[in-house]
Amino acid sequence: MNTLDVVDMTGAAVGKVNLEESTWVGTQGEEALREVILAYQASRRAGSASTLSKGEVSGSGRKPWKQKGTGRARAGYRQSPVWRGGSVAFGPRPRSYAVKTNKKIKRLAFRRALADRISAGDVTVIDELKVPEIKTKTIVTLLKTLNLDRGALIVMGTVDFDVALSARNIPGIDVVTAESLNAYHLVRYPAIVITREALAAVESRLKGSGSEAS
Repeated sequence: MNTLDVVDMTGAAVGKVNLEESTWVGTQGEEALREVILAYQASRRAGSASTLSKGEVSGSGRKPWKQKGTGRARAGYRQSPVWRGGSVAFGPRPRSYAVKTNKKIKRLAFRRALADRISAGDVTVIDELKVPEIKTKTIVTLLKTLNLDRGALIVMGTVDFDVALSARNIPGIDVVTAESLNAYHLVRYPAIVITREALAAVESRLKGSGSEAS
């Protein structure tokens, strides 16, 4: 069983927290993590690129000129893809790039990502994160105290709008709940700040008593 130091908002150590064995996956999960990250990024693509087919370009169906005798190439309709202002042949159409991923693969990827970040020393457990008022300076000061000036992901046990609003204007900072935390979050940010409550919720997910780890 591994332990992590717990600090308060001043950076002072206030105790330790024991990590459940379910947090660790040995050497498994690297390919699963890659698969899940690619699937997540693909699902974020808008897929909204769209071009007009010949049936969608405005215009009549009349031939531009008669078939023979003009000396020009034959033309059947003004919406032809070979004409300027006409349709597009085989152009992109709205589509979904979403990739279906097995729940077991998502869970394994989540555990792999979390274990890697903990092993690398990138996870800071904070006893409690509260702000007296909605103020960006409070979060900036906290990050400087924890030596996390390069950016970080803040994981809360429950939704805290005061913390979220205080952090939203800081570049490289994002606030999520333990329930919405996924493998992509874990690998994207340089560091992770997680409350003791959120860490317990994440471990509950890994044991299968909460929502699926993804």
